[in-house]
Amino acid sequence: MLYELYDTEINPVFASCLLGVLIGLAFGVAAQLSRFCLRRSVVEFTLGQFPAFGVWLMAFLVAMLGTQALVLDGHMSFAEHRFHVSALPILTVLVGGALFGTGMVLTRGCISRLTVLSATGNLRAAICIVVFAIVAHAALKGVLAPFRLGLGAVTLDVGQFANLGNLPGGAVFWMAIALVVLAVAIYRSGARLVHLLLGAAIGLLVPLGWFGTGAFLQDAFDPIPMASISFTAPWADTLFWSVASTSIAAGFGTGLVGGTLLGSFLAAASRGELALQSFEAPRQTLRYLLGAAMMGLGGVLAGGCTVGAGLAGTASLSLSAVLVLVAMIVSAWLANRLIDGRPARLREMSGQ
Repeated sequence: MLYELYDTEINPVFASCLLGVLIGLAFGVAAQLSRFCLRRSVVEFTLGQFPAFGVWLMAFLVAMLGTQALVLDGHMSFAEHRFHVSALPILTVLVGGALFGTGMVLTRGCISRLTVLSATGNLRAAICIVVFAIVAHAALKGVLAPFRLGLGAVTLDVGQFANLGNLPGGAVFWMAIALVVLAVAIYRSGARLVHLLLGAAIGLLVPLGWFGTGAFLQDAFDPIPMASISFTAPWADTLFWSVASTSIAAGFGTGLVGGTLLGSFLAAASRGELALQSFEAPRQTLRYLLGAAMMGLGGVLAGGCTVGAGLAGTASLSLSAVLVLVAMIVSAWLANRLIDGRPARLREMSGQ
């Protein structure tokens, strides 16, 4: 769209990187201020506390409505996107979601939360990100790729129902039901209005990412991948770019990571929340590193993290993403009950 309207020399990949920086900057600020994290939501839910889940559901509701509005208006289509393939890789979806959900309990934060925390001086989060990125890259293109491909060979043909908008009644009908159910759940969650507004802001970033990369910055002669907020492939790409920047350009994902780090740093600095934190014992170190590795592998198998698949993917009405989200939530709930028990400490719930 941009290249049809204007005669510009800006490379689409570079333009997508700038878009990623802007979206990441906004996400970093909003996520730091609201303590946005699916793992925190699950843990608080087990304790009978619902504000964090209310914020997450607000983000999801806005992301879904915004994304589907773009689809219904004809601005974009997910017909060729990997989230909507008819051959559903059922094992990678379920195993990946379970690994990721368990891993985020071990690290006391999903990868998006760890990204935000690392910019505030949390060395545990920073080290976990390095392990996460290495394992994710190994699963995408390295020694773990055969394992991923082996699981991915087991598929289930779901046909047109890979897109839940094709269910009887159509996308508008199911969105209307979701709107009512989620609105009631959000209202009853007891979340603060300011946090709900921050959740809505995060949700708006999802369709902005889809539209920016899938329509606005698309060039027929130099196409770029259609993407939105996610932290699995972007961290793997950022790792690769950081060691080989002369051979690979920074794209949307790398810009998103950089923007998120900057945004969360600025938000934390403005509130006096910058503080160096590290591991307290070898046993804790092992726990966090194992969790980071599980999230790295699980995120690749599942096709995204709690934000990439759980938020942006489900907003596209992808059956695959919905199954991933369910697997993440169930496994996180079970892992929290078995590993951390009850009650969980407030510091652990916030991922700090």
